[in-house]
Amino acid sequence: MKLLSFFPFLAWFKLISKQSIKADLIAGLTGAVIVLPQGVAFATIAGLPPEYGLYTAMVTPIIAALFGSSFHLVSGPTTAISIVIFSAVSHHATPGTPEFISIALTMTFLAGVYQLAFGLARLGALVNFVSHTVVIGFTAGAAVLIATSQIKHISGIFVPKGETFIHTWMDLFSGLSAVNLYLLAIAAITLGVAILSKKILPKSPNLLIGMIAGSLVAIYFQNFTDNIKLIGEIPAHLPPFSTPNFSLSTIKDLTSEAFAIALLGLIEAVSISRAVATKSNQRINSNQEFIGQGLSNIAGSFFSSYAGSGSFTRSGINYEAGAKTPLSAIFAATSLMGIVLLVAPLTAYLPIAAMGGVILLVAYNLIDFHHIKQVLSFSKAESAILLTTFFATLFLELEFAIYLGVILSLVLFLAKTSTPKIPTLAIDEQPDESRKLTNIEKKPLKQCPQLKIIRIDMSIYFGSIAHIQNRIAKIAENERIYHILIVASGINFIDLAGGEALLSENNRLKQLGGGIYFVGLKAPVYEFAAKSGFIRQIGTNHFFDTKSRAITEIYRNLNREKCTTCEALVFNECK
Repeated sequence: MKLLSFFPFLAWFKLISKQSIKADLIAGLTGAVIVLPQGVAFATIAGLPPEYGLYTAMVTPIIAALFGSSFHLVSGPTTAISIVIFSAVSHHATPGTPEFISIALTMTFLAGVYQLAFGLARLGALVNFVSHTVVIGFTAGAAVLIATSQIKHISGIFVPKGETFIHTWMDLFSGLSAVNLYLLAIAAITLGVAILSKKILPKSPNLLIGMIAGSLVAIYFQNFTDNIKLIGEIPAHLPPFSTPNFSLSTIKDLTSEAFAIALLGLIEAVSISRAVATKSNQRINSNQEFIGQGLSNIAGSFFSSYAGSGSFTRSGINYEAGAKTPLSAIFAATSLMGIVLLVAPLTAYLPIAAMGGVILLVAYNLIDFHHIKQVLSFSKAESAILLTTFFATLFLELEFAIYLGVILSLVLFLAKTSTPKIPTLAIDEQPDESRKLTNIEKKPLKQCPQLKIIRIDMSIYFGSIAHIQNRIAKIAENERIYHILIVASGINFIDLAGGEALLSENNRLKQLGGGIYFVGLKAPVYEFAAKSGFIRQIGTNHFFDTKSRAITEIYRNLNREKCTTCEALVFNECK
């Protein structure tokens, strides 16, 4: 088992057969054709030369497939991380320069180190506490920013570098008279052909077809204008060796931004792998995914690859194409290497306006309209996370938008867990003469005026104890009931702060002639309570295995004078 934790690929190597290799090869070739235009587009978004997107699609998927846990997740360059790379690195260098590239690779290395450290520390469960709505809101905002950044390329309107979202649109509106119709036509035809080919041939590489159509139109338009700029020829070679900048000053400057990239990458990868796993019935190991993503980015930074993560589009297509094992992602990467060596010179004819049209389509597909509508319709808390993250992405620093969304998600989660439901229960006699405890909100039942039975449906920890103490205090002060029985079957754990607070409440009620009692504690919770001294301090006679035993014992402590005048008579002991 230890060997598998270090080399998880040994587990799925056993599943490889002639049939699986054939299926994985077909899926890999499909993925390679799809990622070719995406890699170029994503690198453009990241402010890097186009080949760096392809390098990332060659290196990252191989390492992530070998050391991750998902059979269908395909890693590589993604839209969301690309725009964060552009935003973060732009603070330190001019896009496209050697310094910009060096900083991007260093940031990739640092992000990988963070991810690997999280995985080794077994912190994969942390992703469970971050709402996927954060990613939906961030990617929607990123999509708007990406589309905004491409308007100048498809319109020919001059927009100074480094402009904010608002100022960019002000420049675009003020320059409407300078729109270049040739560039606009190239982008529109690229976009139209890509959309049309997707509708007619759903499995076709529609982005690639659109780019070819845009390039042919650009060749024709060159007879009428000299304003059509081309991307330029991509070097026809495999990812060259590179070295991140390990100077302390550089690492210090990039630490916080790299953390944001690492966090976004992990949320993306785990969310996508789980989404695909629901279709394939596979169980995902979040810790192993963290390790796979971390190693892929660390290795990628030494082979001219910038930060990558799981791609929803490529992972979904990989599954639909019939992939059986992670070998499909490796085939996709190696197939891309062969394709690039053959077609790289042809990129010299690719106009920037056509790339702008492709990126507009990528940005549109990035917006999850279905889930956004669902969130806004059914959940106020999730809507707050969505809108906050969305607008923060548009108007604040991108890495801060990620932090803000994650923090808000955690705050709302903690707010929810800090106010557990505490229903009041009462004896409910059944027609067959059996008796059970029922929530009085569901059925009006008589209650004992001296013993309050409540159920706590969540763990008792430092965050929830104030709410629980307030509930106990209200029972004692408002209802003058000092014996409280807690049905503890829904309590998963009690931490030290929770134990101390309950002990304090018990002592307070004890002075009033009552106390707190527990029934049905789960074995792990009881074991912790015993080891921490909580049971000894509060008294072993306050803990019971069955409800009938608990009521019998607590009944002996009730005020007999009150019992003689009581008309409720809810317990068997009363009769």
